[in-house]
Amino acid sequence: MTTDIAAAPFLWVVPLAIYLLTFVAVFRERPWIAHATVVRFAPFAVAPLAVSLIGGEKVFWLATIALNLTAFALLTLMCHGELYARRPSPRRLTEFYLCTSLGGVIGGAFAGLLAPQIFNGNYEYPILIALALLCTPGIFSGGIRSALREALPWLAAAAVLTLIWFLTRMQPPATLELPFQVLLALLAALMLFQRQRPMRFFGLVILSFAVTGLWRPGIAPVETARSFFGVHKVAEIDDGRARLLYHGTTMHGAQWLRDADGTPVAGLPAPQTYYYFGGPFDQAISAARAAHGGFDRVAIVGLGTGALACHRRGAERWTFFEIDPEVIRIARDPRRFEFLSRCAPEAAVVTGDARLTLEASSDRYDLIVLDAFSSDTVPVHLLTREAVAGYLSKLAPHGVIVLHISNRHLDLAPVVANVVQSLGLAAYLREDDSSGDLMTTLRANARLVVLARAPADTGSIARDWTPLQPDRSSALWTDDYSNILGIMLRKKFGW
Repeated sequence: MTTDIAAAPFLWVVPLAIYLLTFVAVFRERPWIAHATVVRFAPFAVAPLAVSLIGGEKVFWLATIALNLTAFALLTLMCHGELYARRPSPRRLTEFYLCTSLGGVIGGAFAGLLAPQIFNGNYEYPILIALALLCTPGIFSGGIRSALREALPWLAAAAVLTLIWFLTRMQPPATLELPFQVLLALLAALMLFQRQRPMRFFGLVILSFAVTGLWRPGIAPVETARSFFGVHKVAEIDDGRARLLYHGTTMHGAQWLRDADGTPVAGLPAPQTYYYFGGPFDQAISAARAAHGGFDRVAIVGLGTGALACHRRGAERWTFFEIDPEVIRIARDPRRFEFLSRCAPEAAVVTGDARLTLEASSDRYDLIVLDAFSSDTVPVHLLTREAVAGYLSKLAPHGVIVLHISNRHLDLAPVVANVVQSLGLAAYLREDDSSGDLMTTLRANARLVVLARAPADTGSIARDWTPLQPDRSSALWTDDYSNILGIMLRKKFGW
């Protein structure tokens, strides 16, 4: 929720509220929902979650969020129901609640401190789902040996698939995507048929996690790295013809490695995804360069794969501002992506929050490009009135600011429009619709806004792009106020 939409309190407070509410619902003489009912319905949420949690793009994001929250609520109700059933006599309640709190401390320390150090992905989430299933009533009623025999075939299959993958790194071709989806549907159905046998259900969940996490048709993982800001995955598609960078569930860059005939790509790498030559980024940068008579200094907020570096010309001095050290490492490694190393090897990369590091810079820039994303979302604090005013303070006379506001879940154009009006700027919007299929062309449709103090500073953009009009239905975003829910509903339902 917070990776793909926004790191906002009104989102992360939802699972917290559900968690606390389950205590209220269960820790009473007459629970809100009968414990047997919770146990009966939990598999119906866990089975589809098991085949969709790891791997793949989350296209139906609202349904995905609802499924995760439902499974979380049911599993938590089940665990707390079992905890309440095992409560001691009133004389030992203080000890009981102390141990319960200690368990929360241990779980929080594992998820918040240990897991980021030992896992390169968010694997603590499926692990905790699997452990919660071991709290199903009666799961060990026949003894531990009997329970293990029930789960052993499926656990062994998961272990074998994992071992094969680690030894061969073999991936099914993209042509097997449909059979793979059928296999996942069959796995989910099998889980539901075995829901009365808790250990078999547990083993099938583990098998599903192994299959979806490792065996994705057409996508061969190269590297997975985790930082404070999320999980980054470098992968190859089309039998190694192209390499991609994912942050969370969103692709943030791609490079062709070989031509259609299988020969290595010659010459400098051409930027792909949103940054392809002839696309909106190319138009905005070229028009500003022509209007300005060339650039001296350029600031890019957000590095990604470094694809924008290949829009650099001549002796222009480009500086990238990036908050995530893992992104910097990946972009600078020519074994991963070559944009930065071949198109602008001398470009400086400044580590830290761009609002702070750009403000601390002593330079003035002819072009500032805001291209910072956390998975699919521009961080909120980079789009407020104060943030844009800070960019203006570092903009050279007649300079131009380019804002990348592409988003699956949020309509950011009204936000930018109101900020622009409050600062008295000229702004122009372009929504690309010419890229075609992303996984075939590696081109993505971009939504861009170009800002300047005067229309003439943007060159041909003022003539060819759509003027951005203020939106009276939404309020001005500042460092003290933002409304993520409003623009999310507007994007989803047109409200």
